[in-house]
Amino acid sequence: MTRFTMLHNPTRFKPSPIEDDSEENDEGLEFYDFNEPEPGSPPGTLIIDEDATIPNIFLIDYNPEEALGIQLATPEDCFPYLDSHSVSWVDVQGLGSEDVLKRLGKVFSLHELALEDIVNIPQRPKVESFEDHELIILHMVTSRDDGIGFYDEQVSLILGKNYILTVQEEPENDVFEPIRQRIHRNRGVIRSQKSDYLAYALIDAIVDGFFPVLEDYGERLEDLQDEVVANPTRQTLDKIHKIKRELLLLRRAIWPQRDAINSLIREESPLISREVHVFLRDCYDHTVQVMDMVETYRELAANLMDIYLSSLSNSTNEIMRFLTVISTVFIPLTFVAGVYGMNFDTDIGNMPELKWPYGYALCWLLMLSMSGGLLGYFWKKGWLFSPK
Repeated sequence: MTRFTMLHNPTRFKPSPIEDDSEENDEGLEFYDFNEPEPGSPPGTLIIDEDATIPNIFLIDYNPEEALGIQLATPEDCFPYLDSHSVSWVDVQGLGSEDVLKRLGKVFSLHELALEDIVNIPQRPKVESFEDHELIILHMVTSRDDGIGFYDEQVSLILGKNYILTVQEEPENDVFEPIRQRIHRNRGVIRSQKSDYLAYALIDAIVDGFFPVLEDYGERLEDLQDEVVANPTRQTLDKIHKIKRELLLLRRAIWPQRDAINSLIREESPLISREVHVFLRDCYDHTVQVMDMVETYRELAANLMDIYLSSLSNSTNEIMRFLTVISTVFIPLTFVAGVYGMNFDTDIGNMPELKWPYGYALCWLLMLSMSGGLLGYFWKKGWLFSPK
């Protein structure tokens, strides 16, 4: 039996993407917008962004026989599901209410420093162990609709004995919809497993979400490579700089994530079974694969810069070669014109060919022959046009 009345993503708002649109957007784009309390603030101080979305709380409670999905009105509505024998997944979308978040912390008995790490974003991906739960902070990325740039947000997971609490910055652009569908339709073994398997499934979805983003960057790098070779411009250089910076942001997101997942594998926790450790090792392998792809693309982007500079140098050399050929052709013509342009008296025998009826035509024939001979020689050498 399955009952699903939960409506995912009921509200929409404009997130802050890592994007690549124009020079104006590039000037206003920052690596990270940190929400940190002022120096000297007491521990547990929460900083709420004025543009943050009001939290929406969704619950998926399931066991092998049935699954229930509803939207909760208050954090206190979670109490009946935390001590049940089923697995409860509480998904909080939005960080725009300090009161709701503090009440949520009381419901789940979160340490004030853990709640501070959840709310004051962004935090470095990490894993922290508490008495009855594990705090896992990760970064989730999703592709933009136009395939240029990506959305980056922090996702905090609280792993308890029979529950998972996830806190997202926004109600859009998450990668958890396949997990919801697996629970709803009872696909695989997820409904027969405990909360630690659900935690693995969510972490795996976050890590696998990097692959579509990297595929977009692979296509963009291929297009840039063709553009750099065929027609490098100033806009091409701007594109290379932007894609290098975006890849750096991806690296900053995935690099500490590997260490966080590795700590889940190495450190023994009563909340994570040995069977789930095997799945986490596979998730760790995916993280390493993502890191390798990011490093490879960063090297390709750096090579594109070298190719761009080489293309500009080759273009400059081609122009200089053409101008040199033209100058070389006109050197003997200038000499001939200069010789016969001297004003000597022809009556005493100076330049007798000037009085010859065919002297003017012969001078033109001489200059044209010299020009044609030089051009033919340059063509044969491949300096002007390569012979077929």
